Amino acid sequence: MVTFVDSNKAEYGVEPICNEIWIAPSSYYEHKARERDPDRLPDRIKRDMRLELDIQRVWKDNFRVYGARKVWRQLLQEGIGVARCTVERLMKKPGMQGVRRGLALFMWFLLPMYLQDTSLVGE
Repeated sequence: MVTFVDSNKAEYGVEPICNEIWIAPSSYYEHKARERDPDRLPDRIKRDMRLELDIQRVWKDNFRVYGARKVWRQLLQEGIGVARCTVERLMKKPGMQGVRRGLALFMWFLLPMYLQDTSLVGE
């Protein structure tokens, strides 16, 4: 939405565009202020940015095999208080995951292809 307003504000102005797309002009101005000054970001976003660095450090130091639970335990051991669900959420965003033991990941969507009767192919 902000990019749309930015691209059209010279022609129409911010307030008329915001009225048409049903967002408050103050929301647009607050977003632009946060882009200029990172100190205005919400506390959760600031904390998430710090935690992402710690999570990546722990994950890489342990050969990228730790999952969310072990990363969470290591962070607690280092004195960084964080909820496990927060670690899961922040690991999911860049695609970090631990190594799974046992069978490789099976692609269930391919199962019908393997169950087809191949004797009927070409008839």
